Amino acid sequence: MDKLTPPTAQHELETLIRSRAPLIVIETHDELRALELLASLAVRLAQQAHLPVFQWKITEGLRRIDVDLGVAQTHNSEPTVILKAICAADKPGVYVLLDFHPFLNDPIHVRLVKDICLGYAKTPRTLVLVSHELKLPAELANFAAQLNLAFPTVAERQVIVEQIAAEWSRANKNTRVKTDERALQMLVDNLAGLSSADTERLARTAIYNDGAIIAADLPEITRAKHRLLNRNGVLAFEPDSRGFVDLGGMQRLKQWLKSRVPAMDGSSKFMDVPRGMLLLGVQGCGKSLAARVSAGILGVPLLRLDVGALFNKYIGESERSIRETLATAEATAPCVLWLDEIEKGFSGDDHDSGTSQRVLASFLTWLSEKRSRVFVVATANDITKLPPELVRKGRFDEIFFVDLPSATVRADILRIHAGKRGLEFNDATLKALAQAAEGFSGAELEQAIVSALYTAHGNNQQCAPAHVLAELRGTRPLSVVMSERIADLREWAAERTVPAD
Repeated sequence: MDKLTPPTAQHELETLIRSRAPLIVIETHDELRALELLASLAVRLAQQAHLPVFQWKITEGLRRIDVDLGVAQTHNSEPTVILKAICAADKPGVYVLLDFHPFLNDPIHVRLVKDICLGYAKTPRTLVLVSHELKLPAELANFAAQLNLAFPTVAERQVIVEQIAAEWSRANKNTRVKTDERALQMLVDNLAGLSSADTERLARTAIYNDGAIIAADLPEITRAKHRLLNRNGVLAFEPDSRGFVDLGGMQRLKQWLKSRVPAMDGSSKFMDVPRGMLLLGVQGCGKSLAARVSAGILGVPLLRLDVGALFNKYIGESERSIRETLATAEATAPCVLWLDEIEKGFSGDDHDSGTSQRVLASFLTWLSEKRSRVFVVATANDITKLPPELVRKGRFDEIFFVDLPSATVRADILRIHAGKRGLEFNDATLKALAQAAEGFSGAELEQAIVSALYTAHGNNQQCAPAHVLAELRGTRPLSVVMSERIADLREWAAERTVPAD
């Protein structure tokens, strides 16, 4: 058995073949790994069951893979020809067809595959379809068994890294790769969720860069990993979340997050993995910033999901997209998965043929069943558009309500934003500005600082508290413009949520 092929995967495939499944589908981006598994199994089947195993590619035709019989049969390279040849075969065999998915749009090919399946009782011929994606026509679905090819295990990733290190050493006069146990383990852990080929590629990148495996390599490896995984382009990735720490107020929320750190960093083996939290509240009061800060507190990368980008005009593609996105998040774990303004994607639409409901169902099923260290942070502004199943008790670990900041928190927010722009105001000044900013959101306070700087610069002056005060007095905050709506929101949240501060 190949040392990079899990025994369970080979056993499962052998079981499917011996259980007389006429059609087996292996949907994977890791074709090399699938072929390793099949080549290893082919020898076994030939020796023990006298069952020949063939491989077909449109570029070369048909050839045996359990024994070496030389070149492939090029006259069988056409899809119709090979299917007719398999139909006509009077002896049992296993036929591995690579990248056959485009040809299943042809009704003739569908009929031929169906004939092979229906004729299995008379002549056992098993078709194994290997492709990066494969949606079977309805006529064939009842005949098919699916094999999910697992990613390399920790031990297998360790072997791959050691092989690449030995390869580099041979190419550099037997110089040993510089590393330590912790950095090596961090690299092996970071390569989780990748195909064997991608694991080799990134391990080679880390080692060949400087002949060493060090902690400084990991951020770039993580970024490269995300580029490989995020094929559908709906996730934005922030690998270094340590800078996400400045958040005025929300002390209860921050303390709640800190209590989850041991479960996220793996230091406590007895804590359940947290699901995540839902942040509801007044627009501009820091929900998005809180999502970013949660990654900083937990010490993990941040993935931002563009919920709107999940939806595709083609039937079934949106559901596929959410599955791939959640798989990417699990492969990146531990991480924070942030769904901003979740109501815009999951509120439902009479004109989307139920797509949003199916996507929501997929997400909620994953959320309730997940065991990976993916901490979900969902934010929402409009609770009237949230489906009831999203906010029911137990769906998230907690639902926090983010209200307009108090005077003390407003002073803290002003201090943070002024400091970021090189302004230093004393405590008395900050307190006076905070009192003048009654009803302002965090976003409005930041904008007052920004506008004050523009005004002062335009007048060739140093920005002073008076400039900020003038901006505050000239602004009608959202709490005034939308007072009735905010009152309704507070009333709804009073008995259903926990205050963030």
